[in-house]
Amino acid sequence: MRLTSFTDYGLRALMRLASDPGRSFSTADLAAEFSLSRHHLAKIIAVLVEAGIVATRRGGGGGAALARPAAEIRLGEVVRLLEAGQPMVACFRTSGGDCTIVGCCRLKARLRLAETAFLAALDRATLADVALAPLETGHNGRL
Repeated sequence: MRLTSFTDYGLRALMRLASDPGRSFSTADLAAEFSLSRHHLAKIIAVLVEAGIVATRRGGGGGAALARPAAEIRLGEVVRLLEAGQPMVACFRTSGGDCTIVGCCRLKARLRLAETAFLAALDRATLADVALAPLETGHNGRL
């Protein structure tokens, strides 16, 4: 299964936030660490805020922080949230996509099983399991 870059960067941001739960991280610092545009990161953070995974504060000392302990955030929950609307294959769309072999396809059921197993494996892990060490920085030395 391939995750979208939206999910990839969302997981990276959460791993960074989990590295220092008492600290708020600015989107500018996170975007710089991941070589990502602030605009794209802001969209990701907005989805995480709406889901109650991240909390944000404006002003001095503000930024993004985890809204609940990393040990309570399941990776499967995050992937489902950030991958919402991104089916693994076209035939998984509610419309069925444009597949011409939908009626006789024997692959779809196996792909569903694989997707379910993938997410179940992520459900067994929490953000605390993959949090970055507090002193780790990105390859560019920022943060």
